[in-house]
Amino acid sequence: MGINIGQLLTSRHVMMGDKIGFIREEKQFTFSQMNNRANAFAAYLTSLTIQAGDKIAVLCKNNEDVIAVFFGAAKIGVVTVVLNYRLQVAELQYIVNNSDTKLIVFDRLFEEAITALKPLVAVENYISHSTSPSLSSVFAPFAKEPQQITGGDDAILMMYTSGTTGRPKGTLLSHNNLQAASIGLSHTIDWWQNDRFLMIAPFFHIGGFAPLVTNVHTGATMVLMEDFQPVEAWKLIEQEKITTMMTVPTMLAFLLKTYPMITSDYSSLRYISCGASAVPTPLILGFRKMGIPIHQVYGITEYTGAVTFWKEEQHPEKFDSMGKIVMQGGLEIRDSMTKNQLPQGSIGEIVLTGPQVFVGYYKNEEAFHSVVQDGAFYTGDVGYIDNDGFLYVVDRLKDIIISGGENIYSAELELAMTQHPAIAEIAVIGVPNEKWQEVPRAYIVLHPDELLTEAEVIAFSKEKLASYKSIKEVIFVDELPRNAVGKILKTHLKATTSQ
Repeated sequence: MGINIGQLLTSRHVMMGDKIGFIREEKQFTFSQMNNRANAFAAYLTSLTIQAGDKIAVLCKNNEDVIAVFFGAAKIGVVTVVLNYRLQVAELQYIVNNSDTKLIVFDRLFEEAITALKPLVAVENYISHSTSPSLSSVFAPFAKEPQQITGGDDAILMMYTSGTTGRPKGTLLSHNNLQAASIGLSHTIDWWQNDRFLMIAPFFHIGGFAPLVTNVHTGATMVLMEDFQPVEAWKLIEQEKITTMMTVPTMLAFLLKTYPMITSDYSSLRYISCGASAVPTPLILGFRKMGIPIHQVYGITEYTGAVTFWKEEQHPEKFDSMGKIVMQGGLEIRDSMTKNQLPQGSIGEIVLTGPQVFVGYYKNEEAFHSVVQDGAFYTGDVGYIDNDGFLYVVDRLKDIIISGGENIYSAELELAMTQHPAIAEIAVIGVPNEKWQEVPRAYIVLHPDELLTEAEVIAFSKEKLASYKSIKEVIFVDELPRNAVGKILKTHLKATTSQ
């Protein structure tokens, strides 16, 4: 049967039950208290005849309820679907119906959305702190440890991909996936029980959920933020003696921007991890001046989170890389057509192996088998591995620009252009061109009070890269389209181009 991920919390209860494991505002919970809440929720699900393999969903911000719900459900083999609370009702409708959800746990904040959703979905049960019974009453009774029913490769978590290329897919992650990811994370970046982790990445993002499970695996204390506010984050770092946290580049930018106006003592902070997209060089250098190392992570939902880590304190000169593969992981560069492994230094598709590879897309075997073959996950990302074993991600297969028969990697252009002091953000796509087939077009957000012309942008790109790679068109915008986890939606930019 294998490990049941719910037993991680049971283990914390047995080994360090009196330790404060979870903090949100004025609330604190020991590992034993959280374990009992999880057991009580498992008993509640059983009373509803919700059983192993069934699906429940959570529509909540980062709070203690999600933790009890997930670990309680996991103990009896019930799969948790983490809903993105930033989605519109129509988007939630698709995910809830597609996932065959039988119960939704929701925050009071989302009562209006739930009211609108109810007529559109076939969900039998809803529970929050304002329903009857309420979550508070469900969590309250003492409950025995439930009997383990599932484990190992059985699915226990479903996270819907962001849908940048169409309808979101329900990515199924197993007990073994989460266990392997937790071991890989903790051993790769030295994350242990004495750490105090500030949880600011949302749980509906694998960059939030994988650290949640890892914190329980290590026995670290987790401080929850329901909404990211940079100034408040700095205050919490001092107040709670935070040692580490996981961010996305947008969060890093806000933290750096607000740094001059804060007086908080951040000396407890050992490092900050950052994922979702490549960290712009100015952010790395800005935090370097503050004495805070940045750990850049390349992560994918289908790989249960982290794939590689670049640790600044070990290799500061390789800040444009994504680092080395996490513990237990396997990494190769293969030809996307022949599937043959390529020599070191060659550019090709990034292919991953190991116990972190997801176990399926819910009700979509065709899509699963198109990307997982013989246990290897073909990511759709393009990159190369240098002589020291460091991974460099250069583009998505779908985002490569073919101009005059030459491959141009938009990520390479974007990295080069972020070195311009006036450029805050940039996204590069290929647009049709009669002569060259495609040429690079840049969508640029400038820093406040900065001015830049198209000619200056093009000239700067020619200084940094070969002429054939240089930007040929520029559009200045106030903001770039993003999905709910902060990734730039190039599909939206391409759609406006084709209109």
